Order: sequence, then C-alpha cells, then structure tokens
Amino acid sequence: MNKYNYIKLAKQSAAKQISELKKINKVFNNSFVKAVELIYQCRGKVICAGVGKSGLIARKVSATLSSVGISSFFLSPSEANHGDLGQIDKKDLLLVFSYSGNTTELTSILKYTNRFNIKIIGFASKPDSTLIKASDIKILIPSVKEADPTGMVPTSSTSITLLLGDCLAVALMNKIKFSKERFKVFHPGGNIGQTLLLVKDIMVSGSKIPIIKITSNIKEASNKITKYKLGLAVVMKKNIVEGILTDGDARRSLRYNLKSQNLKNIMNSNPVFITENSTASKALAIMNKRKITSLLVTSDRTSKSKNKNLKGIVHIHSLLQFGIK
Repeated sequence: MNKYNYIKLAKQSAAKQISELKKINKVFNNSFVKAVELIYQCRGKVICAGVGKSGLIARKVSATLSSVGISSFFLSPSEANHGDLGQIDKKDLLLVFSYSGNTTELTSILKYTNRFNIKIIGFASKPDSTLIKASDIKILIPSVKEADPTGMVPTSSTSITLLLGDCLAVALMNKIKFSKERFKVFHPGGNIGQTLLLVKDIMVSGSKIPIIKITSNIKEASNKITKYKLGLAVVMKKNIVEGILTDGDARRSLRYNLKSQNLKNIMNSNPVFITENSTASKALAIMNKRKITSLLVTSDRTSKSKNKNLKGIVHIHSLLQFGIK
C-alpha cells in the first residue's frame, strides 16, 4: 500500500466521523439544560468517572472544568471499588461516562451514590442501560457508526462524547460569565498563560520608574537614564507626564555640547501609552509597529485623558524574558 492510499483512508475516516458528529444536535434538549444548571448549582466537587476510552473522555472533561474554575477531579471506578468511594461527598455531583451504559466496573459507584442520594448525570447511548436508569439526569449520546474498517473500534463514539463534554463546558463558561482574566488565574503557565499575561504583571513600577523633572538638565537626565537601565527617563511636571527622554536624545545633546538645552526642546512630547490591563502580546505588537522598545503604562481610568496617570513602563526586554513573541 503506497502513501496515497494511507492518505485516502485517513480522509475517509475523517469524513465518516464528521458526518456522525452532526448527530450531536440531538443531545441539545431539556436534559442538557438541566445538566448545565445542576453543575452550576453544585456546591461540592464535580466528579467525572468512566472506564477505558470513556475514562479518558471523563479525564478530559474534568480537566476542562477545572481550568475554567469549576472544581473537579477524575475518579477511577476501579480504584473506587477499593476505597476511593470515600472521596465522594454528599455535596458532590457525579458525571459518569459509558458509551454502552452497562460497564460492570460502574456498579459500585452507582450503588454508593444512590444509597447516599448523590446526584448523577449519566452519559450513555442506550436508554435502557444500567447507567441511564440510575442517573438523575440522563444524557443520551447518539448512536454512531465507528470509522474503522471493522466498525467496532471506538472512533466516532469517542469523538462525539468528547464533543459533548466540550459543549457542556462552553455552556457553563457562558453561565459563569467566564473571561480571559479568569482563565489566566487558573492557567498561568504555558503558551496560553503567556498569551493572557497582562502589562501590569511585568511592567516596571513605583520607585523603579526613572523620573526626571522638566527643570532638570541634560547631564542629570543622562545619569538617571544610565542608572535605571531602561534606555529612557520620564519627564514630569507636577505629577503630569510631559514626555520621555531617550538615551539617544541625551547622548546627542551631550555630544553637541547642548548641556543647557531645555528638556522640552529635546524630549519626545508624544510618548506611546498602553493601559495596565492590556495583554503583554498587545504591547509587543505596538512596539513592533511603532519600532520602539518601551511603552508608558497608564490606568484604564485615565487612558483617554490628556493628563494620564503614570503606572509604570513596559520594556521589550521584559516581554522577551517572559517568552512573549
């Protein structure tokens, strides 16, 4: 078999799964709405359980819920039979996944939760299955054709269950008014964390800002720029930003013996500002577009005011150190 046949088979498998995934719309009914509301109202933990491929789906759903701020963990039904049932509290809610709905390893969990009146949302494809019968909210996964040559290996069935879990999570995200800022709290690492990093998280602030008075001379300004190592100083007059003086501006003035030159005639009186709650990636984009290495940071409240409130400075070196690209 040549490589073109492999590609052809892969495309056929993908097409089959895409076709089967369209059946997901059958799930979006009153039971789905009740499931979203019950998870939202849960005052304990959302426990996801499943065996085999369904267990992997349950792990993923649990991880997604946790990353958006809904307290969740995965419980292995096999381990539950050997003492882990003690992790389940009466305030908790169980999301149990089983495509057939008749997985024998789930028996102990179902008996335990029914005994202590712990709510279950069951996900299965067979309406007369053990799981569906034991569930408080019954989510029927559409019966689908698997995409492998035998029609037996979990392919389309796992894809549609995973999609269902993601749709449930997205509905909950809208319910809790999920935002980028909240996501950053739960996901500070990796590429996503870098993307959501805010300017205020990495800017230079307070006593680390090189500030000079409008009445300062060039030598004083040059010394300040050298000391703070940011390549510039902020020129202020009565706590109002008048402009910035760069290292290049100062050196050129000293080179041409313009020590007595008024800073107002040398500085850049139109520095570029960014708000403290802007993303770091936006700051880098502005720097690249304007061909500059620093931005002055202002508060959101005074961003449109002529007299902006200086909160800090964000330098390109800081962005690169945090991996912003």
